[in-house]
Amino acid sequence: MLDIGQVTHPISNIQKPTSDMHTILVEGINIYAHHGCLEEEGRVGGNYIVDVILETDFTEAAKADDLTKTIDYVIVYNIVKTQMSIRSKLIEHVGQRIVDALKKEFAAIKVLTVKVSKINPPMHGHVDKVSVVIRG
Repeated sequence: MLDIGQVTHPISNIQKPTSDMHTILVEGINIYAHHGCLEEEGRVGGNYIVDVILETDFTEAAKADDLTKTIDYVIVYNIVKTQMSIRSKLIEHVGQRIVDALKKEFAAIKVLTVKVSKINPPMHGHVDKVSVVIRG
């Protein structure tokens, strides 16, 4: 089982690993952003957490100790930060933008999963967070 926060995914739903398939997880990217359908959310903003799971082959990077032969997670973080800074009404929309930008930047991604969580969303009741998970 592959766990992204509270959402558990059987690895078979993502892709069966092979000898040339490895996983890079960039978890708990905390971002303050201004997403939401309410005008107030655009003005005040809120806290978000983004998790990224990248399936790739980093065999050569592991053998050569060479960052240029793998996916640089600093670049992953910067892409998430950039996309989260662009206002969207829906976290589904910003999540899809993150997926698209990561796939454009890294041709080596074989399977990608992005989880965007909105912390304490404005609802008529107590909700810790609302999350979307996008696979690409």
